[in-house]
Amino acid sequence: MTALRKLLALLTPLALLATLLSPLQAFALFEECKDLFPNQQVPTSSQVGRDLCFDSFAIYYSPQDKKPIYTVEKLNRAQLLAPHPRRSNQFYEEARLPFAERAQLSDYRSSGYDRGHNAPAGDMSNERAMAQSFSLANMMPQARQNNQGIWAKNVEEPTRLYAKRAAGDIYVFTGSTGKQGSIGRGRVTIPSHLYKLVYDPQKNSAWAYWIENNNEAMMSPPISYAELMEKTGIDFQLPIKTDAQPSKQSVLTPLPAKLQKPLVGGWYPIFFDEYSPEKVNALIARIQESKVSSVQIQYDLNSELAKRIAAQIESQTALFVSPIQSSPPDSASVTYERNRVTAIVRSK
Repeated sequence: MTALRKLLALLTPLALLATLLSPLQAFALFEECKDLFPNQQVPTSSQVGRDLCFDSFAIYYSPQDKKPIYTVEKLNRAQLLAPHPRRSNQFYEEARLPFAERAQLSDYRSSGYDRGHNAPAGDMSNERAMAQSFSLANMMPQARQNNQGIWAKNVEEPTRLYAKRAAGDIYVFTGSTGKQGSIGRGRVTIPSHLYKLVYDPQKNSAWAYWIENNNEAMMSPPISYAELMEKTGIDFQLPIKTDAQPSKQSVLTPLPAKLQKPLVGGWYPIFFDEYSPEKVNALIARIQESKVSSVQIQYDLNSELAKRIAAQIESQTALFVSPIQSSPPDSASVTYERNRVTAIVRSK
């Protein structure tokens, strides 16, 4: 039995490593969360990236720019009128990405830029989705006054108000383009422009907000779906007739549709401000019930707590857990709890 446990402990990180080292692609599958896309049709783009599924949104992520190429959400009135969870403000590094491809918490330190949500925290309808929205894979370097001003008040909030009035589900794609430098040792690309595409299938209509990424950005009328495709080089696969198409070099033939898998939760964080036997035992119970495939533990100063949690998990399960140190930045609006330990859990 001991030999078997050691073998399983060895195979688990190797299997995860094989997944992380899998070839990048210029098309996205999103096999676990196609329900978030209109008609389950995934956009096509020449930009190489990784597809990441979350509970309430999905991300096509650029390992080169270390920010989303785009995110997608499905919103409706009932979802947004439900009791809203408390904003967690707990940013964490995305455990699914190899270190060389991740934006790190330290990249944003003293950069002068906010960690700007693509899929907004304000759209999340439960605590787990709220926690997931603070993955750095969901962030872009955004001018501070832009993020907290024109983008929040004149883009995100009007989109939510429209979703509350709409007759059914609407779909929202958010992303950024262009390059005006980078931040941090990881060289996270600072985009020049931000966009949010809103699609209402009941009316078969779509429009896009297009905003410069600076503190002096002015609001302008929304642009058309065709204009956005031309500006971004992404075909969002919406069933809207238009003469304009993205540049030919930016569009690839989509893969044939595959059998749909049910929507799953993917990765989610568990936060420890101190040792909590209830939280650790609950996590161990899920692992023993074969509901968890891997766990990564991130910490800043509190290595003892990180090692204690890892040791308990390893002693009672077959998972190998290696604590990883990160250095989170404070900002004008967020102070990071430096003694906090975060367990990033991947569900089966």
